[in-house]
Amino acid sequence: MGLNQSKGNMYEFVTHTWNTVKGECPHHCSYCYMHRWGQQKPVRFDEKELKTNLGTGNFIFVGSSCDLFAAKIQPHWAIATLEHCYKFDNDYLFQTKNPSQINGVIMPKKSVICTTIETNRWYEDIMKDCPPPYKRALGMYCIDLPKYLTIEPILDFDLGEMIEIVKSVNPIQVNIGADSGNNKLPEPSKSKVLELVSELQKFTTIHKKTNLARLL
Repeated sequence: MGLNQSKGNMYEFVTHTWNTVKGECPHHCSYCYMHRWGQQKPVRFDEKELKTNLGTGNFIFVGSSCDLFAAKIQPHWAIATLEHCYKFDNDYLFQTKNPSQINGVIMPKKSVICTTIETNRWYEDIMKDCPPPYKRALGMYCIDLPKYLTIEPILDFDLGEMIEIVKSVNPIQVNIGADSGNNKLPEPSKSKVLELVSELQKFTTIHKKTNLARLL
């Protein structure tokens, strides 16, 4: 597929997406939009993608369709992907629900690391094979790179614990969005969302995605 212009609503600042790892994501999150796209083939590494010209001056979301650092992804797949990124002068977004896998890895110098923390709670039937939210936060705490955090789809939460878990990540920006797939998820009330936003704005930048309007 090569380098693709970003057309979705995941991140407005991303110009392109690029995927070397394809197929079914090992996390199996119940709400994942990739299920609707029929991405249920066995996970694999596409060697042809290493011939892709990533250009210059782009902001590329690497691994937008499958978590490059998921526990069941072969480590040498991630290494080959990063080595190709080193060759081009771009900004890169790497998003993972397993950020502890990044510790000790030499990332491209203009990398931003992001994780998704939908709530402080553990919803096993929704999160499936993901690390619990507190483990994701712990992994992010240990990363010395610019960090973003995404709360999408936002699930019902406990305000005090949610604030502390976000604060521990020390993100430069928090993106908040709601479920866009009619997945019948346990969602917070309008008042809880507004209170969370108000508290998080005291120490980081908040970007409210357009789909959050449904809850507000």
